[in-house]
Amino acid sequence: MARVIVEDDESFESALRRFNKIVQGNRILIEVRNRRFFEKPSVINKRKRAAKLRKSRRQTMKFAQPES
Repeated sequence: MARVIVEDDESFESALRRFNKIVQGNRILIEVRNRRFFEKPSVINKRKRAAKLRKSRRQTMKFAQPES
């Protein structure tokens, strides 16, 4: 849970900015988007497998390029 303690002389905008930084740093919004709809475990595994495959392809392409 993200908490921001607002000081007496602090403006609302600066407190909101700090809150947004904390939320982004804790990756809360990403988690909320992922949990927005129910996904079957098989769909989750399929998505993760596809992400791993994309990442490995990027790595091999990065190392396979000839140096100029």
